[in-house]
Amino acid sequence: MTPHQNPSGGERADLLETLAKHRGFLRHTVRGLSDEQAALRTTVSELCLGGLIKHVAGVEARWMRFATGGAEAMRSEPIDWAGQFRMLPGETLDGLLDAYERVAGETDELVATLPDLDLAHPLPEAPWFEPGASWSVRRVLLHIIAETSQHAGHADIIRESLDGAKTMG
Repeated sequence: MTPHQNPSGGERADLLETLAKHRGFLRHTVRGLSDEQAALRTTVSELCLGGLIKHVAGVEARWMRFATGGAEAMRSEPIDWAGQFRMLPGETLDGLLDAYERVAGETDELVATLPDLDLAHPLPEAPWFEPGASWSVRRVLLHIIAETSQHAGHADIIRESLDGAKTMG
């Protein structure tokens, strides 16, 4: 059932519908690309389209671990900080999209079943977080939506630089 078909509607449906829209923009941007095209850097940035898909999936998975288990759960899997933005040897665009789809499904299921979006955990220590701040599941979802939206825009610029295709317009 898609959020539009959910008769109960409400906040969760709105959050999931918004996240699905921005995930869709990102997926649409990589349509019809080869693995080689998805791995190309088309700007001075280190970003490539496949790397953006991988990064957004990883960010979503990490933040949802945080939503259910706090900072310790978020850090439970190592992060390849540089490699998360590139397609590494052996990675394919289809494989990255499949992984992203799995993460999205897990997020959607978790959001639909969590008893309380107000459940909060202290943020991990990092220079970009206010010391002692906590985020609720709701705030985590808003962050994932913002991250996905921002990177969908990056992807659109990269794709347009690659072959002139645009997500919108």
